[in-house]
Amino acid sequence: FDILASATGLLLASPLLVPVMILVWLQDYHSPFYIAPRVGKNRKLFKMVKMRSMVVRADSTGVASTSNTDTRITPIGHFIRKFKLDELTQLWNVLNGTMSLVGPRPQVEKDVDLYTEEEKKMLTVRPGITDFASIVFADEGSILAGHENPDLRYNQVIRPWKSRLALFYISHQSFSLDLRLIFLTIQTIVSRASALKNIQDLLRSLDASSELIQIAGREQELKPHAPPGSESIVQQV
Repeated sequence: FDILASATGLLLASPLLVPVMILVWLQDYHSPFYIAPRVGKNRKLFKMVKMRSMVVRADSTGVASTSNTDTRITPIGHFIRKFKLDELTQLWNVLNGTMSLVGPRPQVEKDVDLYTEEEKKMLTVRPGITDFASIVFADEGSILAGHENPDLRYNQVIRPWKSRLALFYISHQSFSLDLRLIFLTIQTIVSRASALKNIQDLLRSLDASSELIQIAGREQELKPHAPPGSESIVQQV
């Protein structure tokens, strides 16, 4: 299914991706792609293909998390990020078997180094383009905007819940669940509010904890929380 869907997706998306690739190249005459090293299944490193939305060598700053106000984002990059075009190019990784359509989002090595023993369970499956957390935290850039240390902010208020949602997915993984998450990911583009409500209903039907269901609705302000498998809040990165 992954192979068929990713091949079809790349073919259908090409009329949109090709013009955007040209625009990215024209802004600074550098490659429209960013080959991002990520940690995959069994902690094996792989090269994730992304449409470049930031200036060349943006990763040299050492900051892994990106807010909507990050000055490294190019003008065309804001468009790419808004409509998740960098996610579409990752269909190539699904096609070559390093990623799946659905699964925990792949992380950079320094973030994986912070994982608790519980979080390391996320490395037992192939990373994916979308999952519960991709929908719940589709506004990650806005959450990090205006904070002096976006990496610290990410580890304190986003990572704990992204990890819990990923671990919940792994324990309930099925083809039917994958199809529902793909549908909800598409629905997010049309109406994020409806998608969040449906995510809550889906979690409820799978007997998720009330705390996880509440967070999935994003009705309350996110506060620092300990990651799964730890009793203390991450204080530094």
